[in-house]
Amino acid sequence: MTSFWHDLPRPFFILAPMEAVTDVIFRHVIAKAGAPDLYFTEFTNATGWVHAGDKAIGGRLIKTVDETKLIAQLWGALPSDMAKLAAHCKEIGFIGIDINMGCPDASAIKAGGGAGMILSPDNAADIISAAKNSGLPVSVKTRLGYSRIDEWRGWLTHLLQQDIENLTIHLRTKKEMSKVPAHFELIPEIVKLRDEIAPNTLLTINGDIEDREQGLRLVTGNPGVDGIMIGRGVFHNPFAFKPVEPADESFFRETKSETQPESFLPGAKNVSARSGLSEKTTHRDDDQKKTKLLDLLRLQLDLYDQYSHLTNRPFDTLKRFFKIYVRDFDGAAELRDKLMHTKSTDDVRALLNSL
Repeated sequence: MTSFWHDLPRPFFILAPMEAVTDVIFRHVIAKAGAPDLYFTEFTNATGWVHAGDKAIGGRLIKTVDETKLIAQLWGALPSDMAKLAAHCKEIGFIGIDINMGCPDASAIKAGGGAGMILSPDNAADIISAAKNSGLPVSVKTRLGYSRIDEWRGWLTHLLQQDIENLTIHLRTKKEMSKVPAHFELIPEIVKLRDEIAPNTLLTINGDIEDREQGLRLVTGNPGVDGIMIGRGVFHNPFAFKPVEPADESFFRETKSETQPESFLPGAKNVSARSGLSEKTTHRDDDQKKTKLLDLLRLQLDLYDQYSHLTNRPFDTLKRFFKIYVRDFDGAAELRDKLMHTKSTDDVRALLNSL
Protein backbone atom coordinates (compact mmCIF):
# COMPACT_ATOMS: atom_id res chain seq x y z
CA MET A 1 0.00 0.00 0.00
CA THR A 2 1.32 3.44 -0.95
CA SER A 3 1.92 5.71 2.04
CA PHE A 4 1.42 9.47 2.34
CA TRP A 5 5.07 9.93 1.42
CA HIS A 6 4.31 9.19 -2.21
CA ASP A 7 1.45 11.70 -2.34
CA LEU A 8 3.70 14.63 -1.45
CA PRO A 9 4.66 17.28 -4.03
CA ARG A 10 8.08 17.06 -5.65
CA PRO A 11 10.21 18.32 -4.20
CA PHE A 12 8.69 18.29 -0.74
CA PHE A 13 10.05 20.37 2.14
CA ILE A 14 10.47 19.23 5.77
CA LEU A 15 11.16 21.10 8.99
CA ALA A 16 14.09 19.26 10.58
CA PRO A 17 13.84 17.83 14.09
CA MET A 18 15.80 20.08 16.46
CA GLU A 19 16.15 19.41 20.15
CA ALA A 20 14.54 22.08 22.37
CA VAL A 21 13.40 23.91 19.23
CA THR A 22 10.77 22.09 17.16
CA ASP A 23 8.18 21.62 19.87
CA VAL A 24 4.44 22.17 19.46
CA ILE A 25 4.91 25.92 19.96
CA PHE A 26 7.64 26.59 17.39
CA ARG A 27 6.05 24.28 14.83
CA HIS A 28 2.96 26.51 14.90
CA VAL A 29 5.15 29.59 14.43
CA ILE A 30 6.74 28.08 11.33
CA ALA A 31 3.33 27.00 10.05
CA LYS A 32 2.26 30.65 10.19
CA ALA A 33 5.48 32.03 8.69
CA GLY A 34 5.53 29.60 5.77
CA ALA A 35 4.43 26.00 6.13
CA PRO A 36 6.60 23.08 4.99
CA ASP A 37 5.00 19.90 3.67
CA LEU A 38 6.00 17.84 6.73
CA TYR A 39 7.14 18.40 10.31
CA PHE A 40 9.24 16.19 12.59
CA THR A 41 9.06 16.28 16.37
CA GLU A 42 12.13 16.65 18.53
CA PHE A 43 13.89 13.31 18.78
CA THR A 44 12.38 11.16 21.52
CA ASN A 45 14.01 8.33 23.48
CA ALA A 46 12.04 5.09 23.26
CA THR A 47 13.68 3.45 26.27
CA GLY A 48 13.16 6.50 28.45
CA TRP A 49 9.47 6.53 27.61
CA VAL A 50 9.04 2.78 28.18
CA HIS A 51 10.59 2.95 31.65
CA ALA A 52 9.32 6.32 32.91
CA GLY A 53 6.41 7.32 30.70
CA ASP A 54 5.63 10.79 29.39
CA LYS A 55 7.52 12.55 32.18
CA ALA A 56 10.75 11.15 30.73
CA ILE A 57 10.31 12.79 27.33
CA GLY A 58 9.53 16.34 28.39
CA GLY A 59 6.65 17.16 26.08
CA ARG A 60 8.47 16.04 22.94
CA LEU A 61 5.45 14.12 21.64
CA ILE A 62 2.84 16.77 22.42
CA LYS A 63 0.77 17.45 19.29
CA THR A 64 -2.44 19.28 18.54
CA VAL A 65 -5.37 18.12 16.41
CA ASP A 66 -4.51 20.59 13.65
CA GLU A 67 -1.05 19.05 13.21
CA THR A 68 -1.98 16.60 10.48
CA LYS A 69 1.45 16.48 8.83
CA LEU A 70 3.52 15.54 11.86
CA ILE A 71 5.97 12.63 12.08
CA ALA A 72 7.34 11.35 15.39
CA GLN A 73 11.11 11.14 15.39
CA LEU A 74 12.31 8.42 17.73
CA TRP A 75 15.64 7.00 18.80
CA GLY A 76 16.87 4.10 20.88
CA ALA A 77 18.92 0.92 20.79
CA LEU A 78 16.39 -1.65 22.03
CA PRO A 79 13.99 -2.96 19.36
CA SER A 80 11.38 -3.96 21.96
CA ASP A 81 11.26 -0.40 23.31
CA MET A 82 11.10 1.05 19.80
CA ALA A 83 8.15 -1.20 18.98
CA LYS A 84 6.24 -0.03 22.07
CA LEU A 85 6.78 3.68 21.52
CA ALA A 86 6.04 3.44 17.80
CA ALA A 87 2.73 1.72 18.59
CA HIS A 88 1.95 4.48 21.08
CA CYS A 89 2.69 7.11 18.43
CA LYS A 90 0.13 5.53 16.14
CA GLU A 91 -2.45 5.58 18.93
CA ILE A 92 -2.03 9.30 19.54
CA GLY A 93 -2.28 10.26 15.89
CA PHE A 94 1.15 10.61 14.30
CA ILE A 95 1.21 9.84 10.59
CA GLY A 96 4.65 8.23 10.52
CA ILE A 97 7.77 7.22 12.41
CA ASP A 98 11.21 8.57 11.60
CA ILE A 99 14.18 6.93 13.29
CA ASN A 100 17.13 9.11 14.20
CA MET A 101 20.37 7.39 13.22
CA GLY A 102 22.54 10.47 12.91
CA CYS A 103 22.38 12.61 16.05
CA PRO A 104 25.96 13.30 17.25
CA ASP A 105 24.93 13.87 20.87
CA ALA A 106 27.36 11.99 23.13
CA SER A 107 24.71 10.69 25.51
CA ALA A 108 22.59 9.30 22.68
CA ILE A 109 25.61 7.58 21.14
CA LYS A 110 26.70 6.13 24.49
CA ALA A 111 23.24 4.55 24.75
CA GLY A 112 23.64 3.04 21.27
CA GLY A 113 21.26 5.42 19.53
CA GLY A 114 21.61 8.38 17.19
CA ALA A 115 24.81 8.21 15.16
CA GLY A 116 25.78 5.20 17.28
CA MET A 117 23.50 3.17 15.02
CA ILE A 118 26.07 3.58 12.24
CA LEU A 119 28.40 1.38 14.28
CA SER A 120 25.70 -1.27 14.80
CA PRO A 121 24.10 -1.89 11.39
CA ASP A 122 22.45 -5.18 12.37
CA ASN A 123 20.75 -3.55 15.34
CA ALA A 124 19.75 -0.64 13.12
CA ALA A 125 17.90 -3.10 10.89
CA ASP A 126 16.16 -4.61 13.92
CA ILE A 127 15.14 -1.14 15.12
CA ILE A 128 13.58 -0.35 11.74
CA SER A 129 11.73 -3.68 11.73
CA ALA A 130 10.42 -3.03 15.24
CA ALA A 131 9.08 0.39 14.26
CA LYS A 132 7.31 -1.11 11.26
CA ASN A 133 5.27 -3.29 13.60
CA SER A 134 3.29 -0.17 14.45
CA GLY A 135 1.76 -0.17 10.98
CA LEU A 136 2.96 3.40 10.38
CA PRO A 137 5.25 4.33 7.48
CA VAL A 138 8.88 4.27 8.65
CA SER A 139 11.69 6.54 7.49
CA VAL A 140 15.26 7.14 8.67
CA LYS A 141 17.42 10.24 9.14
CA THR A 142 21.17 9.66 9.22
CA ARG A 143 24.61 10.96 8.27
CA LEU A 144 27.18 9.87 5.68
CA GLY A 145 29.15 7.88 8.22
CA TYR A 146 30.61 7.94 11.68
CA SER A 147 34.26 8.98 11.26
CA ARG A 148 35.01 8.94 7.53
CA ILE A 149 33.21 10.19 4.46
CA ASP A 150 34.00 6.99 2.57
CA GLU A 151 31.75 5.03 4.93
CA TRP A 152 28.70 6.44 3.14
CA ARG A 153 28.32 3.78 0.47
CA GLY A 154 28.24 0.75 2.76
CA TRP A 155 26.08 2.42 5.41
CA LEU A 156 23.52 3.88 3.02
CA THR A 157 23.39 0.61 1.08
CA HIS A 158 22.46 -1.18 4.29
CA LEU A 159 19.68 1.30 5.09
CA LEU A 160 18.29 1.22 1.56
CA GLN A 161 17.99 -2.55 1.82
CA GLN A 162 15.56 -2.16 4.76
CA ASP A 163 12.58 -1.10 2.60
CA ILE A 164 12.02 2.28 4.25
CA GLU A 165 9.75 5.02 2.90
CA ASN A 166 12.25 7.86 2.95
CA LEU A 167 15.93 8.26 3.69
CA THR A 168 17.07 11.69 4.87
CA ILE A 169 20.81 12.22 4.66
CA HIS A 170 22.65 14.98 6.51
CA LEU A 171 25.62 15.35 4.17
CA ARG A 172 28.30 15.18 6.86
CA THR A 173 29.74 12.51 9.13
CA LYS A 174 29.19 12.34 12.87
CA LYS A 175 32.81 13.40 13.39
CA GLU A 176 32.39 16.46 11.18
CA MET A 177 29.36 17.64 13.16
CA SER A 178 28.46 20.91 11.36
CA LYS A 179 32.02 22.25 11.27
CA VAL A 180 32.58 21.74 7.53
CA PRO A 181 30.45 22.44 4.47
CA ALA A 182 27.94 19.74 3.56
CA HIS A 183 29.20 17.31 0.91
CA PHE A 184 26.84 18.26 -1.91
CA GLU A 185 29.27 16.72 -4.40
CA LEU A 186 28.17 13.24 -3.30
CA ILE A 187 24.49 13.72 -4.19
CA PRO A 188 24.69 12.29 -7.76
CA GLU A 189 26.38 9.11 -6.51
CA ILE A 190 23.88 8.76 -3.66
CA VAL A 191 20.96 9.14 -6.07
CA LYS A 192 22.48 6.50 -8.33
CA LEU A 193 22.88 4.11 -5.39
CA ARG A 194 19.27 4.65 -4.34
CA ASP A 195 18.06 4.02 -7.88
CA GLU A 196 19.97 0.75 -8.04
CA ILE A 197 19.01 -0.65 -4.64
CA ALA A 198 15.65 0.85 -3.63
CA PRO A 199 14.05 2.97 -6.35
CA ASN A 200 10.83 3.25 -4.32
CA THR A 201 12.60 4.78 -1.32
CA LEU A 202 12.43 8.56 -1.42
CA LEU A 203 15.59 10.58 -0.91
CA THR A 204 15.76 13.77 1.17
CA ILE A 205 18.82 16.00 1.51
CA ASN A 206 19.73 17.93 4.67
CA GLY A 207 22.61 20.20 5.61
CA ASP A 208 23.50 23.81 4.75
CA ILE A 209 20.17 24.46 3.03
CA GLU A 210 18.89 27.86 4.06
CA ASP A 211 15.53 28.26 2.31
CA ARG A 212 13.08 27.01 -0.31
CA GLU A 213 14.79 28.90 -3.11
CA GLN A 214 18.14 27.24 -2.47
CA GLY A 215 16.45 23.86 -2.07
CA LEU A 216 14.72 24.18 -5.42
CA ARG A 217 18.04 25.00 -7.12
CA LEU A 218 19.66 21.99 -5.46
CA VAL A 219 16.93 19.67 -6.74
CA THR A 220 17.09 21.17 -10.24
CA GLY A 221 20.82 20.49 -10.30
CA ASN A 222 20.42 16.99 -8.89
CA PRO A 223 17.53 15.10 -10.51
CA GLY A 224 16.39 12.22 -8.35
CA VAL A 225 16.35 14.13 -5.06
CA ASP A 226 12.76 14.01 -3.77
CA GLY A 227 12.82 16.22 -0.70
CA ILE A 228 14.64 18.98 1.12
CA MET A 229 14.97 19.26 4.91
CA ILE A 230 15.74 22.63 6.47
CA GLY A 231 16.94 22.99 10.05
CA ARG A 232 19.20 25.84 11.14
CA GLY A 233 18.06 27.91 8.16
CA VAL A 234 14.94 28.88 10.09
CA PHE A 235 17.16 30.58 12.68
CA HIS A 236 18.37 32.96 9.97
CA ASN A 237 14.99 33.22 8.28
CA PRO A 238 11.83 31.85 9.92
CA PHE A 239 10.09 32.39 6.56
CA ALA A 240 12.47 29.87 4.95
CA PHE A 241 9.72 27.60 3.62
CA LYS A 242 7.62 30.38 2.13
CA PRO A 243 7.74 30.63 -1.69
CA VAL A 244 9.78 33.67 -2.64
CA GLU A 245 7.77 36.63 -3.88
CA PRO A 246 9.42 39.29 -6.06
CA ALA A 247 8.96 41.96 -3.41
CA ASP A 248 10.68 39.76 -0.84
CA GLU A 249 13.55 38.63 -3.07
CA SER A 250 16.36 39.91 -0.87
CA PHE A 251 14.43 40.06 2.41
CA PHE A 252 16.80 37.86 4.38
CA ARG A 253 19.81 37.51 2.07
CA GLU A 254 22.27 39.22 4.41
CA THR A 255 21.92 36.38 6.94
CA LYS A 256 23.09 33.54 4.70
CA SER A 257 25.77 31.26 6.12
CA GLU A 258 29.28 31.91 4.88
CA THR A 259 30.11 28.23 5.11
CA GLN A 260 27.93 27.12 2.20
CA PRO A 261 29.25 26.28 -1.27
CA GLU A 262 28.97 29.32 -3.54
CA SER A 263 27.18 27.31 -6.25
CA PHE A 264 24.24 26.73 -3.93
CA LEU A 265 23.88 30.22 -2.47
CA PRO A 266 21.42 32.79 -3.81
CA GLY A 267 23.16 35.84 -5.21
CA ALA A 268 23.38 38.19 -2.26
CA LYS A 269 23.19 41.74 -3.58
CA ASN A 270 22.16 45.02 -2.05
CA VAL A 271 18.57 45.78 -3.02
CA SER A 272 18.98 49.49 -3.62
CA ALA A 273 22.21 49.00 -5.58
CA ARG A 274 20.68 46.32 -7.79
CA SER A 275 17.39 47.94 -8.64
CA GLY A 276 17.93 51.62 -8.05
CA LEU A 277 15.51 51.83 -5.15
CA SER A 278 15.53 55.01 -3.12
CA GLU A 279 16.83 55.23 0.43
CA LYS A 280 13.23 55.85 1.53
CA THR A 281 12.11 52.59 -0.11
CA THR A 282 14.95 50.70 1.57
CA HIS A 283 13.93 52.05 4.97
CA ARG A 284 10.35 51.04 4.26
CA ASP A 285 11.49 47.50 3.44
CA ASP A 286 13.51 47.40 6.68
CA ASP A 287 10.45 48.48 8.65
CA GLN A 288 8.36 45.83 6.94
CA LYS A 289 10.93 43.17 7.78
CA LYS A 290 11.05 44.31 11.40
CA THR A 291 7.26 44.24 11.68
CA LYS A 292 7.01 40.72 10.25
CA LEU A 293 9.68 39.38 12.57
CA LEU A 294 8.26 40.96 15.71
CA ASP A 295 4.76 39.77 14.79
CA LEU A 296 6.13 36.22 14.78
CA LEU A 297 7.67 36.80 18.20
CA ARG A 298 4.31 37.99 19.51
CA LEU A 299 2.74 34.85 18.06
CA GLN A 300 5.28 32.66 19.84
CA LEU A 301 4.51 34.43 23.10
CA ASP A 302 0.80 33.72 22.65
CA LEU A 303 1.48 30.09 21.78
CA TYR A 304 3.74 29.70 24.80
CA ASP A 305 0.94 30.94 27.06
CA GLN A 306 -1.43 28.51 25.37
CA TYR A 307 0.71 25.36 25.43
CA SER A 308 3.38 25.75 28.11
CA HIS A 309 1.29 23.74 30.58
CA LEU A 310 1.69 20.80 28.18
CA THR A 311 5.39 21.19 27.41
CA ASN A 312 6.35 22.07 31.01
CA ARG A 313 9.18 24.27 29.78
CA PRO A 314 10.05 27.35 31.84
CA PHE A 315 9.82 30.87 30.45
CA ASP A 316 13.59 31.19 30.11
CA THR A 317 13.57 28.55 27.36
CA LEU A 318 11.88 31.17 25.16
CA LYS A 319 14.93 33.39 25.32
CA ARG A 320 16.91 31.23 22.91
CA PHE A 321 14.42 32.27 20.21
CA PHE A 322 14.75 36.04 20.64
CA LYS A 323 17.73 36.27 18.30
CA ILE A 324 15.59 34.82 15.49
CA TYR A 325 13.21 37.76 15.56
CA VAL A 326 15.19 40.66 17.03
CA ARG A 327 17.97 41.42 14.58
CA ASP A 328 18.92 43.39 11.48
CA PHE A 329 17.23 46.63 12.50
CA ASP A 330 18.29 49.74 14.38
CA GLY A 331 18.25 49.13 18.11
CA ALA A 332 17.99 45.33 17.80
CA ALA A 333 21.01 44.59 19.99
CA GLU A 334 19.77 46.90 22.74
CA LEU A 335 16.28 45.39 22.58
CA ARG A 336 17.67 41.84 22.76
CA ASP A 337 19.63 42.75 25.86
CA LYS A 338 16.50 44.09 27.54
CA LEU A 339 14.49 41.02 26.49
CA MET A 340 17.04 38.72 28.10
CA HIS A 341 16.19 40.32 31.46
CA THR A 342 12.44 39.74 31.19
CA LYS A 343 10.63 37.35 33.53
CA SER A 344 7.38 36.66 31.70
CA THR A 345 5.63 36.88 28.35
CA ASP A 346 3.84 39.99 29.60
CA ASP A 347 7.23 41.62 30.23
CA VAL A 348 8.23 40.85 26.65
CA ARG A 349 4.99 42.26 25.26
CA ALA A 350 5.43 45.45 27.27
CA LEU A 351 8.89 45.97 25.78
CA LEU A 352 7.66 45.34 22.23
CA ASN A 353 4.73 47.69 22.71
CA SER A 354 7.10 50.43 23.87
CA LEU A 355 8.98 50.49 20.57
